[in-house]
Amino acid sequence: MIRRAFADTVRLHAAWVDAHADQLAHAAQTMREALTSGGQVLSFGNGGSATDAQHLAGELVVRFLKERRGLPAIALTADSAVLTAAGNDYGFDAVFARQVDALGRAGDIAFAITTSGRSANVVRALETARAKGLTTIALTGRDGGEAGRLADVHLNVPSDSTPRVQEVHRTILHVLCEVIEESV
Repeated sequence: MIRRAFADTVRLHAAWVDAHADQLAHAAQTMREALTSGGQVLSFGNGGSATDAQHLAGELVVRFLKERRGLPAIALTADSAVLTAAGNDYGFDAVFARQVDALGRAGDIAFAITTSGRSANVVRALETARAKGLTTIALTGRDGGEAGRLADVHLNVPSDSTPRVQEVHRTILHVLCEVIEESV
């Protein structure tokens, strides 16, 4: 079981980078342009993707591998008062859309992370972001779902295995941070 899990993730990583390295470079360039033009990254997702959204924001705000200025990023998953108030007053499907509406502006990046591509609150936030003129990036699994279709830049890991998708997602996020950090 252990060897199979490692072999599966190595195989998925290799297949993904072979097929999507150019898309990853495009996503990094899109984020770099936004961040160097006064924009910010608003990241969000549920469960493990919520922690990945927080991880991305932390790496951008603080640093990844080298000393540099902090880059503006907010994980919309981190403020429990806002999440619970929005969930209570507007329903769980609105917890990220409400924040995108309040905090997002044209020139920003809405960075959605969803292993299914179907999370209603992620889809609704992407719809709000598009309506407000934000650039949308979706990091998805399976077939990408509605989240992938709403994204200006779609990074899809086409697997039905949530753990394997999450492992590739984490690598993608680290590579994005490394590329961005080298160019800001």
